[in-house]
Amino acid sequence: MTNLFSVFDPSSSILNLSLNWFSTFLGLLILPVAFWLVPSRYSFIWSSVTSTLHKEFSTLLGPQGRVGSTFLFISLFTMILFNNLLGLFPYIFTSSSHLVFTLTLALPLWFSFMVYGWLNHTQHMFAHLVPQGTPAVLMPFMVCIETISNVIRPGTLAVRLAANMIAGHLLMTLMGNTGPSLALGLVSLLLVGQMALLMLESAVAIIQSYVFAVLATLYSSEVN
Repeated sequence: MTNLFSVFDPSSSILNLSLNWFSTFLGLLILPVAFWLVPSRYSFIWSSVTSTLHKEFSTLLGPQGRVGSTFLFISLFTMILFNNLLGLFPYIFTSSSHLVFTLTLALPLWFSFMVYGWLNHTQHMFAHLVPQGTPAVLMPFMVCIETISNVIRPGTLAVRLAANMIAGHLLMTLMGNTGPSLALGLVSLLLVGQMALLMLESAVAIIQSYVFAVLATLYSSEVN
């Protein structure tokens, strides 16, 4: 390794095209047709997950939310979840640990919400810049603060997801690299620690995809 972050670099390439980014579509290969054409336990479990997410996103969007808009956020949750979980397997490139991937998801969403809100609900968007009950003296400062917090939203969405994926993978890589230099008794403890960390990373992968989808839903609900 030339540096600590070299494990995240796309290395496989043909004609200068990074093949590692094709791992984003590996989720399609591990979902056989029988899982979604023929009723099975997997389809029932996934149907219950999507219906729960649909109810929660509908509550967050409120009665003014567009019909069918929850499917966008459920698809977003599914895509991020598959990429996060696939990154836990050995020798599979984790695309969700790169800002190129996360910013590509966050920036168009935020920009479309802003364009829609400012064009259709201009007065409502101006009202969001000054919280209710703010003293007149603090209004200019609150407008600046709210504007900055609004502008950095896509960055915070992207960095939150990428940083959480990088942190766990780096820790697992560092612990794995110490294995050859440890005694046999310590290797067993290392394996236990690695398995515990893998379970934690699996939970983080699910939580971060859920957080990304929920925050995108909340940003969408603010412009209605």
